[in-house]
Amino acid sequence: MTEIPDGPQLITYADRLGGDVPRLTALLEGPLAGVFTGVHVLPYYTPYDGADAGFDPEDHAQVDPRLGTWTDVRRLGEHHAVMSDVIVNHVSARSARFRDVVARGDSSPWAPMFLTLSSVFPEGASEADLARIYRPRPGLPFTTMVLGGRRRLVWTTFTPDQVDIDLRTPQAWEYLTGVIDALTGAGVSMLRLDAVGYTGKEAGTDCFMTDSTSGYTRRILDLAHARGATVLLEIHGHHTQQIEIARTVDLVYDFALPPLVLHALHAQDLGPLGTWLGIRPANAVTVLDTHDGIGIVDVGPSDLRPGEPGLLLPEQIDALVEHIHDASGGSSRQATGAAASNLDLYQVNCTFYDALGRDDRRYLLARLIQLVLPGIPQVYYVGLLAGGNDMELLAATGVGRDVNRHHYTPQEVDEALGRPVVRAQLDALRLRRDHPAFRGAFSYSAAGTRAALSWELSPGGETHRVVLELDVRDASFALRATRGGEEHTVLDESAV
Repeated sequence: MTEIPDGPQLITYADRLGGDVPRLTALLEGPLAGVFTGVHVLPYYTPYDGADAGFDPEDHAQVDPRLGTWTDVRRLGEHHAVMSDVIVNHVSARSARFRDVVARGDSSPWAPMFLTLSSVFPEGASEADLARIYRPRPGLPFTTMVLGGRRRLVWTTFTPDQVDIDLRTPQAWEYLTGVIDALTGAGVSMLRLDAVGYTGKEAGTDCFMTDSTSGYTRRILDLAHARGATVLLEIHGHHTQQIEIARTVDLVYDFALPPLVLHALHAQDLGPLGTWLGIRPANAVTVLDTHDGIGIVDVGPSDLRPGEPGLLLPEQIDALVEHIHDASGGSSRQATGAAASNLDLYQVNCTFYDALGRDDRRYLLARLIQLVLPGIPQVYYVGLLAGGNDMELLAATGVGRDVNRHHYTPQEVDEALGRPVVRAQLDALRLRRDHPAFRGAFSYSAAGTRAALSWELSPGGETHRVVLELDVRDASFALRATRGGEEHTVLDESAV
């Protein structure tokens, strides 16, 4: 298995930042040189602009020719660790395999690969069986389709355009192995397993994170490790699930961090964040924002763990959601829940910058907290450029998540890179990438509204140290680091 640098990584769509893979490479090796050690390129498969922004691939083993080639992906990986998505749970309803099933029904050799209601419930499903199924959106996860002239209930966890696959079948593993081979053959060294929690559908369960899911994940881990790649699991759920899963895989997301940081800054309360710092897994990828919304289920009580409290109380979560809506001037309310499609029950659709009211000082402090914590920090391209909610794109598509998926022109990128809050983030990212203290020991202390987060490495008597001191009462902070044996202030609130 390839050792992955633990420096900061960029999360981006190739088309929405650079325009395509070669121009993204040029951006990382030009204006962003020395900032990131890796890049998570969101789905660039054919087509990258389907019903779910690439997460519904028709051909998962082919780069969309509008974005580049596998040679371009390999070129990107020459100087940056490349992460790519393995969409484990589903494929596009327009994929060649599923279109063959639509045409030929059970006569198609690919028919076993796709899940229907009867695949999991061959004797039929009771009302209790159906009500128990966990789904991130309202309603049942089935779409009526005609397969080989016969009306069937096809399992579609997310949208009718995304057909779930049956990982109990050899056809599914032939497909997934081909995807992993294509990615690792092009130099991709990190695989992000998208929606893997929904793969283990079993009668008598809620069909989420079942024993079968664990078995499928181990099988993918083995495939990845044999090809020199590491694996990141994308799971939204109760925080205790993340802790448990982290013990069995390479990497998990710290999805609890974004809402806890927002709570700390909006409520001027470090308590819940301090609690999480004491129990969170160290093998985590930290984020503030991603291509999805800001997770809520990750810090609250969950039906997945009945009776277990969350990191935030229900009333704290309600207050946090209202804080976000107020801070964004109500724009996040228009992009969330029943106001828009992608009706995820556990997320607020909003850029992180707007979630903090476009307050540069609080925003920079939030980013510094992320960068100083243990783990691999990933920074979403909209967050890197301190972007606000894209209400024009939301109006054009009606898709709630598009509020945080702006298409940047080269001029917009240049202008954003000149803003003080963006320049300060870049300075902090370079420090996180290069300072030797981050290879040492982490410690933290918190009391009231004040906290200190620090790293220290002392090889051969020389001390390398980085410390972030902060106060969420007024969002004051100072990031200091040793240089040449002396400690200097790298950033404080005067930077913005």
